[in-house]
Amino acid sequence: MKTLQKIAIPVSLGILGIFILNSCSVGIPKGATAVQNFNAEKYLGKWYEIARFDYKFERNMDNVTATYTQNPNGTIRVDNKGYNYVKKEWKESIGEAKFVKNKNEARLKVSFFKPFWAGYNVIDIDDNYQYALVAGSSLKYLWILSRTKEIPESIRQRFLEKARKIGYKTEELIWVRHN
Repeated sequence: MKTLQKIAIPVSLGILGIFILNSCSVGIPKGATAVQNFNAEKYLGKWYEIARFDYKFERNMDNVTATYTQNPNGTIRVDNKGYNYVKKEWKESIGEAKFVKNKNEARLKVSFFKPFWAGYNVIDIDDNYQYALVAGSSLKYLWILSRTKEIPESIRQRFLEKARKIGYKTEELIWVRHN
């Protein structure tokens, strides 16, 4: 019996470890490509969340913004804020982002609860870094971001079309209010 227990505990821990690693994927959805020749410095600053899927961690949130700043160690500070209109209170979450490969490819991993990391992939961005389409590591995560509280219809349609081609169910997007 003791031998069985000695085997069962490491096997259980191994299975738990595999589960945790799989739940913290930093990949990119099949069919999506991260922006190349990415300018990380131009991406820094404040972004307004224009659309997203209904994630537990952002449920009932309006006026959502993300502000990215360079940390002294080369990582990026992620400061997410939003107003929970049900609880009538502001929420803030501070995290850290790192590039998966290099700063020229818009594939990052972000963590708000270390050691757990999630994929953050900029898959489309306009030339002036005013509008961005961001994919998570799977088809469950997608964001449309803008430097202003609105997005031109042409950019909106471009991003929606690209997301649909990858396999996103864009009809399920929540369009965030900024008031």
